[in-house]
Amino acid sequence: MAKKIPFSVIFATDEDSAFPASELNGHGPTVLGWRSSANSKIQPQELILKFHRPAKVCRIQVLGHQFMIPERIELWLHNAPKDSPTTPSSQNFDYLGFIVLSDNSASQYKSRELQSVSVAPRMGSHLKLRMGTPYANDLNDARQVALIGINVLGMDSGEDAGPSGAPESITSICDCLSFSMYVEETICEVVKELEAKKSRAVVEERFEYARKLKLCMGALRSAGERLGRYALAKRQAVAQEDFSTARLRKEQIELYRNSVFSQLEVCKLLEKSGPVTENDLVSPVYISKPVLPSPPSLQEVAHLLLNDPKEQHSPKPPSQKSEKQDEPYFSPQLSKIGRSPSRNSPTNTGSLRRRNKSAPRNSYEDYEERTLPTLRTSQTNEFLRECQSTLEVEANSRGRFKVMNDRERRQAALPLLVFGTELVSVFSKNPLKNAHESKSSQVEMFYSKQFQDREEGLVRLRNILKNPTVIEGSIGPNKVARSSTLLLYRAVRDAVFSVFSQAAETVRALFVDFIPQRISANEVSRCVDRLLPELLAKSGDPSPRIHTLAQHTILSIASCTEVRQQNLVAPALSRPVGSGTHPRLALSRIQMLEQLVLSQGISTDKQSGLTCRSLTECGCSGIHHPSEPVRKVAERVLLQVYRINPRLIRKQLPPDDDITRRNLLYRQLFTEFDKIDKARRSEMLEPMRDDQVDEEEGAAFGDAWDVEELKVSLPSMANGEKNGCKQTVQCSFCDWVCEKDSGQLDKHYWKSCPLLMKCPQCQCVLEVSAYSHHLTNECEAKESYVICKRCSEAVHMELFQLHLLEEYCREVPPSSVRCPLCHENIPENGWKEHFLDQALFCRGNSRRHGGKK
Repeated sequence: MAKKIPFSVIFATDEDSAFPASELNGHGPTVLGWRSSANSKIQPQELILKFHRPAKVCRIQVLGHQFMIPERIELWLHNAPKDSPTTPSSQNFDYLGFIVLSDNSASQYKSRELQSVSVAPRMGSHLKLRMGTPYANDLNDARQVALIGINVLGMDSGEDAGPSGAPESITSICDCLSFSMYVEETICEVVKELEAKKSRAVVEERFEYARKLKLCMGALRSAGERLGRYALAKRQAVAQEDFSTARLRKEQIELYRNSVFSQLEVCKLLEKSGPVTENDLVSPVYISKPVLPSPPSLQEVAHLLLNDPKEQHSPKPPSQKSEKQDEPYFSPQLSKIGRSPSRNSPTNTGSLRRRNKSAPRNSYEDYEERTLPTLRTSQTNEFLRECQSTLEVEANSRGRFKVMNDRERRQAALPLLVFGTELVSVFSKNPLKNAHESKSSQVEMFYSKQFQDREEGLVRLRNILKNPTVIEGSIGPNKVARSSTLLLYRAVRDAVFSVFSQAAETVRALFVDFIPQRISANEVSRCVDRLLPELLAKSGDPSPRIHTLAQHTILSIASCTEVRQQNLVAPALSRPVGSGTHPRLALSRIQMLEQLVLSQGISTDKQSGLTCRSLTECGCSGIHHPSEPVRKVAERVLLQVYRINPRLIRKQLPPDDDITRRNLLYRQLFTEFDKIDKARRSEMLEPMRDDQVDEEEGAAFGDAWDVEELKVSLPSMANGEKNGCKQTVQCSFCDWVCEKDSGQLDKHYWKSCPLLMKCPQCQCVLEVSAYSHHLTNECEAKESYVICKRCSEAVHMELFQLHLLEEYCREVPPSSVRCPLCHENIPENGWKEHFLDQALFCRGNSRRHGGKK
């Protein structure tokens, strides 16, 4: 397996003294990277890396600069025998290839490009990078080129590549440049240990322990990226000689790291003293994705340091061994910054310091080395003033605690009333939180100019919505939902993607976790009316990740039972698409409409927005749109409706004649209609080829029954009216008993049996347990569906990437199966209990209320 190859930069044609080539030897958030000198006349620029030991190179990763970008980077490899000269002029390099970097103008020179190239495993001891001329832009007047990071992955000389000679995959995520450059170093070391533990747990078949380790590593990565930003801020404060801020940043890093380790139970998961039985059991922390504690602000750090009277030691990272095995690694701790010395602890006062430490103390020495109360008070006040000035500088630069103007206060009046104090009480169990923040500062996070503050506010709000018990009884749930909507309305319009991503996740928490069975129908409608137009606008964004996330959020809202009962989303999506509608917005709307048809089916409720008529009007407007992708999706919607009501579709389109078929659009559409009609005629004629009994009973089901399902139901039906005598018949699926005639049993199969369903593609009636298999192997639309390897559900190919973002797309535990209607895991033989038990019935089954009729 490929792993990181350590190296040192031994040669650079040129470098800026503030950004030497030695910066490329390590990876981390505070690494500056290499940069050529300003207006250098050396062309091309070259760097030579020497591996600490010869290795087989499999992959090379390069992280470019924001605007000092070379047009291309050539890669050369050299394998030096032992005792051979190592000067650059004496080495013969073999050409591997080149990397082309973009000019980064699309991101306005704010992002960094990571290029990763794989090569056939080759032995090497030196790697040379030759950089071409830089891209011209206004930010790089000095014509410099720069690299932020270089990573070489490979294998030791004794290891072999795969059977096909292809490059091996990376052993650890910590070896990837995208991880090591942005995650704090201590977190990297802990993740490496956890990854090794996970591999060993899989071999030992400790799957619950392995699942916890996987979730912990994901959470630690998010925390490590935040700690990396804190470390970068500390370095900037040191460079500016703002040592008060640097001191607080250092404590902030330690506090947050300890809080994260304690919250995630990292000490227990590392199993330093051997296997821990609790790791193989389900724990509340890892029932689902673990929630990280809120990070402390500099103001909170300053108050903790001033108000905590205890003298404690600095924390040890879990990668270091403790002197006492019975002591915990990650207890909440504080350092001695800004604290006056205790009575019995000596101070570093130079001349008063004892030279002979073995000599006994006397009372005079103790008295002289004590800090006077007046001096101690002045020291505390001085430290408080330093902290206050530091916080003022930070507030001015970040705009976090800025005073809201009158207009903003009027907009946030209700959230200030609801969340001003609730956010503090929710996190009061966390030692990092205290009541020093003002009531308005909690909501002001959403109005901050700094995007990190807006992210933190959304995280806090989402934690409240996912754990609503902390506010129940004090404030009505309707007010909480309305206040959340007001804040989320502002957040979903944010131009920063990370803020919009947090906002989208919080919107899903609002509709999936908080609203069900709590909020009135009018309040649900008000929430949707407020948020849906903004999300629809985002669904037409030029950035793929933004419009995909917006679509996913809208579909999550539509899946909410309260929203679905009031038909709040589908009518907005099924409106006709005008030719002037922007192609991206039109495509997103029809794609979401298609997904609703596939998941909820075509309805007969006129207000649902999913009737045959509304879908036909939307599809007919879509096939005349100038954009071809929009027309393709609109055609698929019309085909779905045609399988249910072909007469309505034919009525809305021009007559099917030679003149109409000259139009390529109509010719393709009518050809698909002919295929559906041919298949329908074949199904109608199929029962006539069977014997008389099969024909009569098949006619009761119509042309939509699957043949195999007919064979299953035939015995019970045949026994129902033998010799013209009406007898008791029973459903072979749900054990429902009919004491009338077989016609009632047929109607039960067709409309009521909770263990059966209609395929929304071909209208065949089949068992719910066989739905995924049917879509991919038997259905007419089987070419359009694939099985998700993660959750084993059948997913439409064009919606597969959207499906991977769903929260229910997760691995199925052993001895369990996934219900395709509610996406819950159930035992392999628990289908009947899942659909019939009144306490555990499937919440995604539309027949659950009529299963016994």
